[in-house]
Amino acid sequence: MVNGSLLSVVSRLVGLIGLCAALAAPALAAPVRLGHLTADLVAERTAIAPGQTIHVALRQAIDDGWHTYWRNPGDSGEATTLDWALPAGWRAGAMVWPAPQTLPTGPLMDYGYTGEVLLPVELTAPADARPGSVATLKAHASFLVCKDVCVPEDGDVTLALPVVAGAAATDPQWSPRIAATLANAPRPADALHVAMTSAGAELKLSVTGPPAVGAQAAYFFSYDGDAIDPAAAQTIDRGPNGLTLTLTPGSAFKGGRAPGALAGVLTIGPRTFEIAAPQGPPLVGAGGLGPPTPPAGLAEIALTLGAAFLGGLILNLMPCVFPILAMKASALVGHAQEPRRARLQAAAYLAGVLVAFLALGGGLIAARAAGQAVGWGFQLQSPGVVAAMTLVMLAVALDLSGVFEVGGSLQAAAGQAGGQDRGEGAVRAALTGLLAVAVAAPCTAPFMAGAIGFALTQSAFMALGVFAALGLGMAAPFVALACAPGLLRLLPRPGPWMDGLKKALAFPMYGAAAWLAWVYAESAGADRLVNLLAAAVLVGLAAWLFGASQRASAVGHRGVLPARAGSLVALALGLAVVFWPSAAKLSPEPFSPERLATLRAEHKPVFINFTAAWCVTCQVNDRLALSGTRVADAFGKAGIVYLKGDWTDRNAVIEQALAEHGRAGVPLYLMYPASGGDPQVLPQILTEGTVVDAAKRAG
Repeated sequence: MVNGSLLSVVSRLVGLIGLCAALAAPALAAPVRLGHLTADLVAERTAIAPGQTIHVALRQAIDDGWHTYWRNPGDSGEATTLDWALPAGWRAGAMVWPAPQTLPTGPLMDYGYTGEVLLPVELTAPADARPGSVATLKAHASFLVCKDVCVPEDGDVTLALPVVAGAAATDPQWSPRIAATLANAPRPADALHVAMTSAGAELKLSVTGPPAVGAQAAYFFSYDGDAIDPAAAQTIDRGPNGLTLTLTPGSAFKGGRAPGALAGVLTIGPRTFEIAAPQGPPLVGAGGLGPPTPPAGLAEIALTLGAAFLGGLILNLMPCVFPILAMKASALVGHAQEPRRARLQAAAYLAGVLVAFLALGGGLIAARAAGQAVGWGFQLQSPGVVAAMTLVMLAVALDLSGVFEVGGSLQAAAGQAGGQDRGEGAVRAALTGLLAVAVAAPCTAPFMAGAIGFALTQSAFMALGVFAALGLGMAAPFVALACAPGLLRLLPRPGPWMDGLKKALAFPMYGAAAWLAWVYAESAGADRLVNLLAAAVLVGLAAWLFGASQRASAVGHRGVLPARAGSLVALALGLAVVFWPSAAKLSPEPFSPERLATLRAEHKPVFINFTAAWCVTCQVNDRLALSGTRVADAFGKAGIVYLKGDWTDRNAVIEQALAEHGRAGVPLYLMYPASGGDPQVLPQILTEGTVVDAAKRAG
């Protein structure tokens, strides 16, 4: 009885010791030394729990100068295989293949690995695995190891893996290396779009998406050994949105055959992607810019920077920049007898020009890296930017006209004649530099195009260097003049004539604002031009009120705060008007009596808007009452057909239609119900609610 109890205690103690040993012992692998490599199984965790999935990997430590093969070995070779002999209930997934290396051998091209390589596999323990036990995992690994000769080698690899009740710790030696292998393994990329185009002896693989934009190197490894000729060169044609690889088709494309998709691994620089390119036409923007440009030599870099400097220098003579420079020259004349102040302004102007050029260059580089086909002057392709620049130009012109003074309050607060203008003048000079570059965007001086084109094929650092050289060239004349005392002394002395010159220089700025307004109308549409013109009126009002507050402040008048508050309100309203998003628009058909008769015969509700571009009430109604989402939804639900009678140019048909309803002018709004009968005549001043109610009744 006692002996039985003692045996039971000893048995439990032995079991407990075994369990503790299983918990403490890491997974044990037995490396196998073959002829030219060492192979073993390694695990990312020291143990595994019942039902858990972890990664184990077949590790190959290949001798120097030798290599093994990828899943598609290329022109010759044989892929590594792993045949598992697992305990009952254990499951192993497919091997994860890292991207291979190209291994040229004479006229052949093989794909494989050198040095150390891990081939991870997902391993899942059965749910009924017994904690405290140790699972022995076995597999038979076969390799073809090649150098000058090829040697088939194989061996059995094993891994003793403890089973534990809870989560096991990660293996400090192998977990980071397996994780890095998985992280760098080819994966499908949502950011890439691919297509395969087969044409005779050429096979095109077009790729678009941010990872492919500006790529300097790319290579495709096919999963199918018969899809492409591995030994043939793969040439790259870059495009604004990606690249195109020209491949040589393999036997899979012979005799009129073609696979449904081209599957494999695409490397773009250091990144790898798993792709399956379906047959189809080449993707837009995947080619046309030629092969990648090799890194430039010192002579080419020096020549490009010199061309950029010359281009920036000549940019000063372009019509779009001249108004700004004339204004800057006026400021320089004012400090002709003060060399230190002139140099300060020159330095500030140079800083403003450089900051603007580098900002534009950085934006251009970033936009192209994101896959957008943009070039020099891209900022003027944005209607919002053009609208903002129009209002800035108008404000500068009003400043030059004397409506208000930038920095006038700062001057009054400074109090000391010797330094009151120094800081404010530098700020104005820097802002002038920024503005000069902004309006220089549509101009391309000689030497500029080649320099910018070269910059966009180089690294970001080199590209920014070219834009900096452009800025130095553009600022050079003003800086040279300000820093040359002899030249400064030749300028006329300041006097009352400068005020007249300043006001005269306002008119080129008004012209620049008008030109930008035309650019805005061309890009945003004539309808939005009304918003810009209204904003311009409000900006003018804001400038006048601000100028009035400055004059009131100078004489100690009490109206300073109300005037400045009114200025801020007017400015805010102006910005709100120009940047207010476009509302949903109805799409009218041209009015004709015949079209109206047809629609009424079909028992369709009809809304007619008799309007004209010169009718202020009509335009206000169009924007405030007829362009909203509520009205569009109401017309859609009621099935109302919208007809527009445009009387901008006198039209006898519309004039007769107006006369039939007792009107001699516009606006006139008619809502014909679906049920027939006379139309409802809507008020001349419309609201959304009025139109929506009429639409509901008509439908």
